[in-house]
Amino acid sequence: MIEPIQFIPIASVLCLGIFVQSAAGFAAGLVAIPALMWLGNPIPEAQTALLIATIPQNLWGLWTFRGSVELSTVAWPGLTRIAFVPIGLAGLQMLETYSFETLRQIVGGAVLIATITIILFHPTPKAKLHPIWACFVFPLSGFLQGFVGMGGPPIVFWVHAHDWDTRRSRAFLFSVFMISLFPALGFLYARFGVRIVEPALMAIATTPLLLLSSFVGLKVGTWLGRDRLRTVTLGLLLVIGLSGLVA
Repeated sequence: MIEPIQFIPIASVLCLGIFVQSAAGFAAGLVAIPALMWLGNPIPEAQTALLIATIPQNLWGLWTFRGSVELSTVAWPGLTRIAFVPIGLAGLQMLETYSFETLRQIVGGAVLIATITIILFHPTPKAKLHPIWACFVFPLSGFLQGFVGMGGPPIVFWVHAHDWDTRRSRAFLFSVFMISLFPALGFLYARFGVRIVEPALMAIATTPLLLLSSFVGLKVGTWLGRDRLRTVTLGLLLVIGLSGLVA
């Protein structure tokens, strides 16, 4: 039986992550994983809860932009990402031999690196990138997904480097995430077993609140404007990263 004293903090963090993702268009993992760890959840449990929490949003987004999905474009990135998730999980299993404070520092450092990269990296959008970038981005994304539960930033950078319109960009992101989501959950269960079941159930029970958070996030993002919201989100991520780093 899941006690309310356990459920409420985790549900609040998941709703915050989905809210930020809906409002700003990125950062669900960068916000939720460190916050869930701050509540005492190890990385496998935290990323399981977040993966489950993103299912409604990704399904809704995929259905909304289904007309812009190009299977030939998303198949290879999605499958490549899946292939490298187990490698990241193997690294995570070794990482768990360190103290929980050290793990929080590693995750905090990862959030800081991702945030500073987002601030400094402003690629000139192009119609097509050299294939070498895809060979780097999607394996890295899969590895980071398994290693620290935050595989989104490399793909977001890659999409923003293209001159795609909003519909095509979002269709690509939703598609790639959905392709690898359920395999990632399967890999987590295969490696960490029943310990991920309880956080998964908590995330499933939060589904109505997650849908509400997604709806409110879209409204707030439209009201504040992308630039102001991006500034607020990056500031929040800097605080989260530093707090983990000094754990």
